[in-house]
Amino acid sequence: MLVLTRKVGESIRIGEDIELKIVDIDGEQIKLGINAPKHIEVHRQEVYEAIQTENEQAASLEENLMNIFKNMNNP
Repeated sequence: MLVLTRKVGESIRIGEDIELKIVDIDGEQIKLGINAPKHIEVHRQEVYEAIQTENEQAASLEENLMNIFKNMNNP
């Protein structure tokens, strides 16, 4: 993990297309501004994990439905 120190108004670049800017610092919280191309999804970690869980559940349901349909066609 790369750890960098930044002040309010300073930025970090990731590649050519992504910029993380320190917008504000208030106690133990910081506000980050993120400029990234629209095709790159940006989520908070807890939202990302919820999306992954939901996708896994949907894939499992789809697999279960496929197995049910297979068994219906092969009595």
